[in-house]
Amino acid sequence: MTDTVSQPTPESTSGGPDGDFETLAALARVQVDTPSSHVMHFGEDEPIEMDCGASLSPWQIAYQTYGTLAPDRKNAILICHALTGDQHACNVHPVTEKPGWWRLFVGPGKAIDTDRYFVICANVLGGCMGTTGPASVNPATGKPYGVDFPLVTIRDMVRSQAMLLDKLGIDDLLCVVGGSMGGMQVLEWAALYPERVFSAMPIAAATRHSAQNIAFHEVGRQAVMADPGWASGRYLERGTRPRKGLAVARMAAHVTYLSEGALHQKFGRKLQSRAAPTFSFDADFQIESYLRYQGSTFVERFDANSYLYVTRAMDYFDLAAEYDGKLARAFRGTPTRFCVMSFTSDWLFPTKDSRAIVRALNAAAASVSFVEIESDKGHDAFLLDEPDMFSAAKGFIDAAARDRGVA
Repeated sequence: MTDTVSQPTPESTSGGPDGDFETLAALARVQVDTPSSHVMHFGEDEPIEMDCGASLSPWQIAYQTYGTLAPDRKNAILICHALTGDQHACNVHPVTEKPGWWRLFVGPGKAIDTDRYFVICANVLGGCMGTTGPASVNPATGKPYGVDFPLVTIRDMVRSQAMLLDKLGIDDLLCVVGGSMGGMQVLEWAALYPERVFSAMPIAAATRHSAQNIAFHEVGRQAVMADPGWASGRYLERGTRPRKGLAVARMAAHVTYLSEGALHQKFGRKLQSRAAPTFSFDADFQIESYLRYQGSTFVERFDANSYLYVTRAMDYFDLAAEYDGKLARAFRGTPTRFCVMSFTSDWLFPTKDSRAIVRALNAAAASVSFVEIESDKGHDAFLLDEPDMFSAAKGFIDAAARDRGVA
């Protein structure tokens, strides 16, 4: 096992969100095996045992850290990223050159204050930014895994993070924080390793996917697999990519992240750079142009097979099922304190899902607070400028730090 930091190539300072898409794709491909972040390598003798029955080795996990680990190691916070996120939570992204996805939430003096806390964020197992996944090279064949990669679960992602923390010498965490799929990981952390989690903050999350959410994911997966460029998952070997299919999947998913009110306020029925409809299938409306842009930029930074695998992991997640269908049993006797957050306009993971978590925690006699944030931004509110979320999170984390004796 070794921990390394891969240096960015000279080309990683070029491109950008408005640059050449092929350049972005090339930069993203480099990040799969040699990411511009810390990398922890696990050898043949350090397999990760997966829920599907596979034993994966060798493997690696890519991660970023922010702040300084205290001598007593009590100030560590783990951030778990959402579906299409990665380890670059508050630093400039090496491919897109955009600021980190949680830069409003994490940083000096912010809700998660990197002047006080040591923050770790790892790319999930099955991802495509340096942690082993379907785009990684299979050492047994010398070719990308593709669909030969074993199916991943949320619990597998959490196990991989725990193995990373073991190698970093961090026995327990002041807090585990994440939104959406990241919130699922937070809940799994609290259930699987309660003795390692002093506090937990699942945001805009649920203990299982609804049938509607599974349906949206299946539409996206079918769009990818119906693209001839997918090549039965062997597109990296054959020099093709399912660009159109993945773009459609991203467009469909992106609609679920927004609220109807936010869409109406931002776009309404406004036409895109024209005074009248073209009476064609061009992008007449601003919302059409916006979604096409979201799809086209996404496909150059994210691996299509990783999208299949990570959406499947969310679909499989059902925390209660791991405890004989009784959600409260997942948290029985837990020493962890919780702060559960939801947003009023989130219809992907509505407030009722968060209330179900709170009820289970109350039944397990756990310490829990609940905050419903008034917002018109939909599910994506947890990534945006939401002062009430920031203040609630800061109050919860700082109180946990005081009780734990963190300076």
